Amino acid sequence: MEILVLKGSPNRKGSSNMLADSFIKGAIEAGHNVDEIDAAHADISPCIGCVHCGYEGECSLSDDMDEFRKKILNADMLVFVTPLYYYGMSAQLKILIDRFCSRNFSIQQKHMKSALLTVAYNSDDWTFDALEAHYDTLLRYLNLTDCGRVLGYGCGTPSMTKFSRYPDEAYRLGKSL
Repeated sequence: MEILVLKGSPNRKGSSNMLADSFIKGAIEAGHNVDEIDAAHADISPCIGCVHCGYEGECSLSDDMDEFRKKILNADMLVFVTPLYYYGMSAQLKILIDRFCSRNFSIQQKHMKSALLTVAYNSDDWTFDALEAHYDTLLRYLNLTDCGRVLGYGCGTPSMTKFSRYPDEAYRLGKSL
């Protein structure tokens, strides 16, 4: 399977990327091909809503999305990786997802698999409710099949995450595919 990991953390050595690394290790060990997009450090402009693409055509903007669209359409699975920022995904990951619009139909028709890896400092039971609701909407809209979620409660720093159960959960998720 071709797996594309969409990373949205501005902190390259942060907790959510730690989960991504663990997931990738498990997926590779299971025999899958894994590629990554680091949305936080890419040249991606926000969608300007011009609808030049007609929701399935060329985007009026030219940036790293020109290459990323090819990777997205080549994938069998998209893995969304983000720290929780104000109870939602990072702006960096959201910009990447917003730019999916120029290939909406192509993505919807692929019926790809998906997973969510996320971390938050909070450990309240409602911490991930809004993010999960958004993710569930993406699943429905893009015709994605959820293969699992790792919700890292109480992972406010890399050291907190390292000594939690969540890197192992991410590894096992990758390995189980």
